[in-house]
Amino acid sequence: MKLDILVLAAHPDDAELGCGATIAKHVAMGLKVGVVDFTQGELGTRGTIVTRSKEAANAAAILGLSVRENLKFKDGFFANDQAHQLKVIQAIRKYKPELVLANAVKDRHPDHGRAASLAADVCFLSGLAKVETTEDGVLQLPWRPKNLFHYIQSQFITPDFVVDVSTHWKEKMDSVLAYQTQFYNSASSEPETYISKPTFLTFLEARGRELGQSINAEYGEGFTCSSSIGVDNLFQLKS
Repeated sequence: MKLDILVLAAHPDDAELGCGATIAKHVAMGLKVGVVDFTQGELGTRGTIVTRSKEAANAAAILGLSVRENLKFKDGFFANDQAHQLKVIQAIRKYKPELVLANAVKDRHPDHGRAASLAADVCFLSGLAKVETTEDGVLQLPWRPKNLFHYIQSQFITPDFVVDVSTHWKEKMDSVLAYQTQFYNSASSEPETYISKPTFLTFLEARGRELGQSINAEYGEGFTCSSSIGVDNLFQLKS
């Protein structure tokens, strides 16, 4: 299946938190969007691999993803090395996305910045014909996405651009709350964490409104990029 957008995420729920509304918006436009999670989030204080897998599937249905898979890298200990790079290259060549969205370049969780570096290296390496990978025993063709953008996570980073997601904010929050073991749930008896406090959901709302305000919209999601973005003319820009 060829995708228009592939979202790479260190953990299940990173994609929803960082760019869930952007995903929903582009799905509503008729585009095919998929998520490849690197780890199963097995080091998380709350929930289990089984519950998080079910929650990820529920969130995928809410967002309308065309595909979601998990590479099962070791949570907290995956590396930006050849073995991990080849696994992600296989995914990029399998789905042939035009755009890749990936973790924040730096963040509170060290996995996020490491995943961002891994994604950046892989998007380049995937276009090299002499880097060989196979799928079901068949040699894959090289593929390089046209652009790689990084979503913003817990730590604030000044965005290079902001997407107006006002009409799709509800889908984002519904997809986040699909992770019932991870976020605020008054019925849960599990230990409180940084993201399970009710104030974390308030923070998400405030961040969305802050980024939206910056482009005169109700809600926004911000992204950074490592290279310049070309436009055909100045009227393509929205203020």
